Amino acid sequence: MAIKSFQRYEKKFILDENQYNALIPILSKYMNPDKFCKFGQNYSIYNIYYDTDDNQIIRHSINKPYYKEKLRLRSYSIPTSKDDKVFLELKKKINGIVNKRRATLTLNEAYKFLELGKRPETSDYLNNQVLNEIEYHISNHDIHPTVYISYSRKAFFAKNDNDFRITFDSNIITRRDNLFLEDGSFGDRLLDKKHYLMEVKILGAIPVWFTKILSDLEIYNTHFSKYGNEYMRYCLNKNYDTGRKDVC
Repeated sequence: MAIKSFQRYEKKFILDENQYNALIPILSKYMNPDKFCKFGQNYSIYNIYYDTDDNQIIRHSINKPYYKEKLRLRSYSIPTSKDDKVFLELKKKINGIVNKRRATLTLNEAYKFLELGKRPETSDYLNNQVLNEIEYHISNHDIHPTVYISYSRKAFFAKNDNDFRITFDSNIITRRDNLFLEDGSFGDRLLDKKHYLMEVKILGAIPVWFTKILSDLEIYNTHFSKYGNEYMRYCLNKNYDTGRKDVC
């Protein structure tokens, strides 16, 4: 079992197909494809988010508090065995700075930890630290699997700055049933088919060359959370189905 920690700022943008097609060739001058984008192809990400019965965690998050956190189970392929590798992540945001703590487990270890409270055994100090944080989160929230979100990703790193990363997510699929990674990707589309969520991830300031490109292509910063937008759409559908305005 391994652990990683990430800390950075994230800026988000919604691109239409024309903006996306214009931007990608320009980026090749300044950036290299992520190592997971083999032969220039996208890779897939599959997630299950954990929340309370009344969606307390995401309701708190969309109110833009000083501090928020989300727990998710992630894989980069659809598991076919309980021994397949998955990642249990606690994503925190403190005054705009994103910190992600990640533990690598088998799917079986993750399910036993999340569903039965059986903590994976490890003698590694750092592994124990991240499991402590996740265990504390679980003890303070009566959580269960709530939302499945998957998407296709293309990612780049700056040639002269590995801390500057850009990702493009498309085909964002969500559902609130069959909440198992091994069930595969199906559900409702969160973004229009010809739109892309671009996330700019950086420790410091955005390079001048990139801000100029954004200006030239008329690409503007927005606020878009996959889970947050899924929840707001869920509320709209519930309100419509019940004829009420206070379901969420």
